[in-house]
Amino acid sequence: MTDSKRRRGLMAVSALVGGVLVLSACSGDDGKDGSGGKESQNQVDEAAAEKTSAAKIEIAPKNGSGNAGINNDAKVSVSDGTLTKVVMTGEDGAAVAGRISADKKSWKPSTQLERATRYKISVTAADSEGRKAHENSSFTTVSKANSFIGSFTPENGSTVGVGMPVSISFDKAITDKKAVQSHITVNSSSGQEVVGHWFGNQRLDFRPKDYWKGNSTVTLKLALDGVEGADGVYGVQQKTVRFTIGRNQVSVVDAKTKQMKVMRDGKVVRTIPISAGSPDNKTYNGKMVISEKFKETRMNGATVGFTDDDGKGEYDIKDVPHAMRLSSSGTFIHGNYWGASSIFGNVNTSHGCIGLKDTKGANDKSTPGSWFFRNSITGDVVDVRNTGDKTIAPDNGLNGWNMSWAEWKAGSAV
Repeated sequence: MTDSKRRRGLMAVSALVGGVLVLSACSGDDGKDGSGGKESQNQVDEAAAEKTSAAKIEIAPKNGSGNAGINNDAKVSVSDGTLTKVVMTGEDGAAVAGRISADKKSWKPSTQLERATRYKISVTAADSEGRKAHENSSFTTVSKANSFIGSFTPENGSTVGVGMPVSISFDKAITDKKAVQSHITVNSSSGQEVVGHWFGNQRLDFRPKDYWKGNSTVTLKLALDGVEGADGVYGVQQKTVRFTIGRNQVSVVDAKTKQMKVMRDGKVVRTIPISAGSPDNKTYNGKMVISEKFKETRMNGATVGFTDDDGKGEYDIKDVPHAMRLSSSGTFIHGNYWGASSIFGNVNTSHGCIGLKDTKGANDKSTPGSWFFRNSITGDVVDVRNTGDKTIAPDNGLNGWNMSWAEWKAGSAV
């Protein structure tokens, strides 16, 4: 990426784990001159605006927030449309009971939420013409002032790709990192050495030297009950989490040839034409881990610094199909239905994401975007090369694989 408006916007975004704000920097079209420049992007933005829903979804608490109230804070509302579906889940994946109001303009939980719990909300609404809009959000509820908890990924019982680290985000600053890390263990049935690395004082990730071995089992043990992480602040968690590593899938994106080779267990299973970041808004280089998947989601340029003179986003696409997050700052690999078919494999036109040919509605299984979404799981690696930009920061998403093993081990407190 360049030192452009996009870079300044991205620098303001926190690298929160587990996602949180559904940010994006993506678009696509083929300009008249084939360069994929500003004129091409403006045409794309205008075309997308004509096809997008007028419904405007609002979710509270603010996306990515912590210390939310457990009684009245969680709520959803919509203007210029009606709610059609709201799903709220806790850390165990179980749905939280709630109801949509009679006028279909608002939603709230029917029961009290749990303390110190991370919740996810997925919302679908429709405007008067039936066009759908989507919004995804997450927040963490309040914990006691003298305790700390760690929100972790991946979830217990899940199956993930070979690049998925164990990532723990603490709700309080940890000053005694050694004490906390000493009471957390991560082991693999493969026998690989697993080491922790601190990013600041509130995030601790664990990974082996190389990707996890396929079909292995990883066990995370949190024995933090009573551990003093900071002066007068004690842990409360006593928990064991197990997850499975699936098949080995690493997809190599070459921004120069504009092709992506999907490799499974070392063999190429499909080559897909792509459109990466334009010359003015290059995609990061580096190994990026898929951290979230959305069949459809909203992408608003204003969230990452792409704004017009009126302060509104250069684009606001409310039904981007088959979107998979690669960074906290807004890098996705996703389907693109608004760009001309000729751009894929030929010209880089996006605001920084990786686009695959797709159709509106995310229901056509014959498209490359749909195929890649259905054949990918969280934890799979997308290795992006030859973009002309710098390597993505290791804490921008779950992307610690961009550090050498020596650098990684140097960030351990034990």
